[in-house]
Amino acid sequence: MSLLRSSATISGLTLLSRVTGLVRDILIARAFGAGPLTDAFWVAFRIPNLLRRLFAEGAFAQAFVPILGSARHQHGDDGVRPLLDRVAMLLTLALMVVTLLGIIGAPVVVTLVGSGMRDAARADDFGAAVWMTRVMFPYIVCMSLVAFASGVLNTWQRFAVPAFTPVLLNLAMIGASLWLADRFDPPIYALAVGVMAGGVAQLAVQWAALARLGLTPRLRWQVRDAWRDPTVQHIARQMVPAIIGVSVAQVSIIINTNIATWLTPGSVTWLSFADRLMEFPTALLGVALGTVLLPSLSRAHAADDGQRYSHLLDWGLRLMLLTGLPAAVGLAMLADALVATLFHYGAFSTADVVQTRTAVMAYAVGLVGLLSVKILAPGFYARQDIRTPVKIAIGVLVATQLLNLVLVPWLAHAGLALSVGLAACVNALLLLGGLLRRGIYRPGPGWALFALRLLLGLAVMAALLLWADGRFDWLALQQQPWRRAGLLLAVVFGAAAAYFATLGLTGMRPRHFARRD
Repeated sequence: MSLLRSSATISGLTLLSRVTGLVRDILIARAFGAGPLTDAFWVAFRIPNLLRRLFAEGAFAQAFVPILGSARHQHGDDGVRPLLDRVAMLLTLALMVVTLLGIIGAPVVVTLVGSGMRDAARADDFGAAVWMTRVMFPYIVCMSLVAFASGVLNTWQRFAVPAFTPVLLNLAMIGASLWLADRFDPPIYALAVGVMAGGVAQLAVQWAALARLGLTPRLRWQVRDAWRDPTVQHIARQMVPAIIGVSVAQVSIIINTNIATWLTPGSVTWLSFADRLMEFPTALLGVALGTVLLPSLSRAHAADDGQRYSHLLDWGLRLMLLTGLPAAVGLAMLADALVATLFHYGAFSTADVVQTRTAVMAYAVGLVGLLSVKILAPGFYARQDIRTPVKIAIGVLVATQLLNLVLVPWLAHAGLALSVGLAACVNALLLLGGLLRRGIYRPGPGWALFALRLLLGLAVMAALLLWADGRFDWLALQQQPWRRAGLLLAVVFGAAAAYFATLGLTGMRPRHFARRD
């Protein structure tokens, strides 16, 4: 299978997810603005998301996918089915216990994530966050099983369904904001109900995809027999350092969210909308490439093919830079246009646009670092080496908080975004250094010429964006939304065309990035 085609498939479906996510956030911004209750929703929504990344997409996927790929390589499809049954049962049981504890202890959990809401003047905001946290906590059970199904489907190289299902969450939240808001007091409670509906829908679609492959796990609740399985114990042992590693990143998010609740009301929302814009390139490029690379790297490691392993990493890094660098430049230079065009309606004021724009620009500084981690970390995970990224992540957590001490007093919420981006760059450099020192990754020939071509393309693109930024007053076009959107699309497509045309004139061709696993 062509890795470029697989990546393109995931990117295309992820683009659909991110477009529907933007529509979702536009509706939220228009209906609720960037006030205290909107902050309460984002705080509450962040909690199940953090646990989802911790137990499901993060630690579990990193430990499960390489071992599943190795087990399938050794025992075939039929031989891994008992393993799937046991892993699914234990995962479900563990997350049900966590969910129950989370619902009971929601006030404590909200305090840990958003302590600024414990101020007496914000009692209503805190109560709203607690209520929405309780409604959304079961979401992590759905998403953990979705992550299990995605790991299986990706190992079987069925990438489309896992890439599509996030669209269902966005559609459920859009439906809730349009048709359920009037039925709740306060109306923002409807979004929490929408999140749960989206989680159930995602699980149903993924489970149906497993059924078509004949791989639906049977939950027999034989806990002792499942735990005695040596492969299950191996996954559990791998998950321990993975949980620590992912926890480090999530602790950083919790700290940053907590700090944001002490800043000007609306800070959490500004950061959330800026993060939404960052999710476009990180999901379309980084997550798509990482999803394709991890199973391919695992197969190369199982076959003891070090050369193919290194070539896969080299291919991933080049494709990431080819697309990630122009995305970073575009986000930084078009931050005003993007935020104004997408969110500057209804309750979302001009001041909100300005504050969100600064966060987008700060995030853009670290975009390449964030994308690089998605490529480099699988270089360790596929070898079932989770401890090295964990050690690096702990150091990055310390670096992030030291940066916060310097940047937040100076840049407020934008300082939080900038510290995340700069720390991601440090993370990427340390991961790259580790792969190079161990001889796991050996850069292929032609990097100097590749870099020169990219710099020329970026220079042409930046010149066009600089002209456009001085030519149009994006905020003044609020009363002409369709004209503003049309101008933004024209600028984006024009800049992309200029960039790729320049690359083409220098001799770069799509075939240079086509490879088969």
